[in-house]
Amino acid sequence: MAGTDGRREMATGGPAVILVEPQLGENIGMVARAMLNCGLVDLRLVRPRDGWPNARATSPASGATVVLEGARVFDTTAAAIADLTRVYAATARPRDMILPVLTPRRGADEMRCAMDRGARVGVLFGGERAGLNNDDISCAEAVLEVPLNAAFHSLNLSQAVLLVAYEWFQAQNPSEPVRLPESRTPAATKEELMNFFNRLETALDTCGFFHVAEKRPIVVRNIRNFFQRAELREQEVKILHGIVTCLFRGSDSGRT
Repeated sequence: MAGTDGRREMATGGPAVILVEPQLGENIGMVARAMLNCGLVDLRLVRPRDGWPNARATSPASGATVVLEGARVFDTTAAAIADLTRVYAATARPRDMILPVLTPRRGADEMRCAMDRGARVGVLFGGERAGLNNDDISCAEAVLEVPLNAAFHSLNLSQAVLLVAYEWFQAQNPSEPVRLPESRTPAATKEELMNFFNRLETALDTCGFFHVAEKRPIVVRNIRNFFQRAELREQEVKILHGIVTCLFRGSDSGRT
């Protein structure tokens, strides 16, 4: 179906779309088209295989040049989401992580309520070949999973983006809004959370908490998950930094 009307106001805004290691320029172009159909313009690319800009994206975008021209490239997922305060991971694979699993419709309701309160939201999508890895998913507060045929659950990249973007666009009046607590301090950004996680994990390494080396990645992801489910505020992260500092000062004094 085709239908563009330059006389009408362009709907823009909404969550950022982060593509992690996308492969083909054509697929990125189709994602841009899907996004702009639903008023999304913030496209972020993490290590696109064929580089960026990519001329092969232009034709499949079908005129969604505002999305392509504004696309930003990042070396890591952490850098791509650093300014965001709430992130969702779109994946169909079951994971050994304790994260809420939402349909895109339910997730869209959450996103709108969160953004109404000033949150900066993004959705992670994996590459065409392997999707998101566990470390990428551990950056998210929740998983988005599309309820489809259990025996054949296969979407291409632009289809997945379109399904999530469409539910966002339709969620004008959430039927079951998620009420976030009132707070005088802003939500912690992903950059602030990652800084805290890195410091905490270094401290736990120092004290020997990760005594079974092969289990360390799983334990780290689970620690990050339960802190992210708490939807920490900026001030709360500062308090957690202070707790880590105090505990290790006490530990050091006990050894002297």
